[in-house]
Amino acid sequence: MTEQPPPPPVPGFGPPPPPYPPVAPAYAPVSPHPAPAPAGPEFLAVDKRNAVVVDVSGVVFELSGHTLEFRWPEIRGVHYRASPDGKALMVAVVHMDGRFYECVVEAKPRARLQEWFPQLAWVLGHYRPMG
Repeated sequence: MTEQPPPPPVPGFGPPPPPYPPVAPAYAPVSPHPAPAPAGPEFLAVDKRNAVVVDVSGVVFELSGHTLEFRWPEIRGVHYRASPDGKALMVAVVHMDGRFYECVVEAKPRARLQEWFPQLAWVLGHYRPMG
């Protein structure tokens, strides 16, 4: 038996290089489901059209189907009081750039307004102890 010479090299790039061993990513993979925010006290006041939520992430106003979200780092201050007729809670957020946003939530029955004040004061004091 006679040995044949190897075939001549094929023009082009040649055979593929050997595979690299798998390398772990240098970053943590991003989950499609965000991790839940840490639990903390919450305040919620709701009527037929409007709502105010204060929680660990900040303040949210729901105004006739439109949502305004304010994160704590962008809030300069939060103020609240009863409406002049004593039938509603008025909450205002002052943005860091000086803009002012307000949401009014009717308290039915009217006694609910007196329940909301201490709850709101406690939750705001938890997240904004200096005011």
